[in-house]
Amino acid sequence: MAEVALEVRNLVKRFGSFTAVNDVSFTVERGEVVGYLGPNGSGKTTTIRMLLGLLQPTSGSAVILGHDIGKDPEWVRRNAGYMSQKFALYEDLTVAENLRFYGGVYGIPRGRLGVRVDAMLDLVGIRGHRDERAGSLAGGWRQRLAMAIALVHEPPLLFLDEPTSGVDPEARRAFWDIIYALADEGTTVFVTTHYMDEAEHCGRLGVMSRGRLLAMDSPTRLKAAVPGDPWNIEVGEGASPVVLIERLEAIEGVTHAGLLGDRVHVITASGAHTPASLASALDGSGTRVPSSAIEAAEATLEDVFTVLTGGQPATTNGEAAA
Repeated sequence: MAEVALEVRNLVKRFGSFTAVNDVSFTVERGEVVGYLGPNGSGKTTTIRMLLGLLQPTSGSAVILGHDIGKDPEWVRRNAGYMSQKFALYEDLTVAENLRFYGGVYGIPRGRLGVRVDAMLDLVGIRGHRDERAGSLAGGWRQRLAMAIALVHEPPLLFLDEPTSGVDPEARRAFWDIIYALADEGTTVFVTTHYMDEAEHCGRLGVMSRGRLLAMDSPTRLKAAVPGDPWNIEVGEGASPVVLIERLEAIEGVTHAGLLGDRVHVITASGAHTPASLASALDGSGTRVPSSAIEAAEATLEDVFTVLTGGQPATTNGEAAA
C-alpha cells in the first residue's frame, strides 16, 4: 500500500462572512506531483497556507506525514518546503548568504550547511551567481534562489505556489526537471501553476473554483470525462477568429468555442455534428470554412475547467488564472 503524505478532510476557512475554502478533502501519496488549478480567489493559496500551519482552519483537519497541522504546526513548518508567490529573499544578502541564513533557520547543523548550500546552487543552476546580491538578480534567477531555499533542508513535502510565474520557457523546463527528479527520490510536490501545459505535467490535478475542489484526477482522465465532441478549426488567411467563434457559438449543438493557439477549438454535443455539418452551418451564417479545415481533436484542460465551473474562464492568453 502506498504511503500517504497528505490527508485533508473537510477543510474550511472563513474570513467573516466570506468562505475562502469550502469543505475540501483529498489525499496525496508519497512521491506524487499534484497540481492545483483555479482562478484568482478560488482558494488555492489559502489551502496551502492552512496546510503549512500558517492559517488556522475554521473547521476540518489535515495530517501531513502523520502530523496533525492543528496539533503540531511547528513540526509541519520545519519539515515542509514552501515557495510562495512572493518569496521573502533578503535583498542585501548574496545568493549563498540567503541559503546559509535559511538553512540555519531550518536547523541544518553547521557542519552540513555548506554541503547543502553547494548542492542547492548546483541543483537549480545558480552557482555562477553565488556571490551576487539577491536584490540584483533578474526575476528568473530570483525564482531559482527561492526554489533552492525551499529545498535546502531536504523537506519530504514541497509546496510550490506558482513557482514559474514570470520566468522564461527554458527556466520553466528546468523547474519541472527539478520537480520530477525530486518526486523520483520520494519527495511529494504540491504545486499551483499559471500554465496549462505545466498542469499537464502533474500526476493528478485539482480544479478549484469559489473555494470548492470540483475534481481531482489525472489530466488524462479529467479530459476524457468532458462530454461532447471536440474539434479544431484552422483559421483561414485574413479570417477573423473572433468572428468565427461568434458564429460557432450561435450554431445549435455547439457548447463551447474559443481560441487554442492559432486555431479555434470547439466542443459540440455528442453526435451533433460532423466536419461537413459544421462547415455547412458556418456557411449558412456567412462564414466560409472548408470541411477539410475542421478536424477531430482531444478535449483540453481549458474544456475541463469550463465544464466543471459552468463557463467560468480558466485562462487569459493561454495561461490559467492564478
